[in-house]
Amino acid sequence: MKKLVLVLLMIATTVTFAQDKNKRASLEVDGVCMMCKSRIEKACYKTKGVKSAIWSVDTHELKLIFDENKTDLASIEQNVANVGHDTKALKATDEAYGSVHDCCKYRDEEVQDDHKKD
Repeated sequence: MKKLVLVLLMIATTVTFAQDKNKRASLEVDGVCMMCKSRIEKACYKTKGVKSAIWSVDTHELKLIFDENKTDLASIEQNVANVGHDTKALKATDEAYGSVHDCCKYRDEEVQDDHKKD
């Protein structure tokens, strides 16, 4: 009986202290095409601790899963801005934005119109 109580106590303690270190988050990130998608997702994966990054061309939503023991949302947003893409909280520098391909200039209304689906 003592062994059973001890085992149950150990299991309860383990479950209580186990933490889900994987955090889910989503961000709005500006972009217009599949080249933007690739660039945004690569910037996320270069951030240590990012396990999943999926950006939607249609909704501009970036869905993330990351290990919050290794990184945070602010670091991921900074890396996305560093490759030239704005988020709601952080705007890419003019230099970073200037480095994106001409067809990816999402701040230009003419480029946005070219990428709209009819």
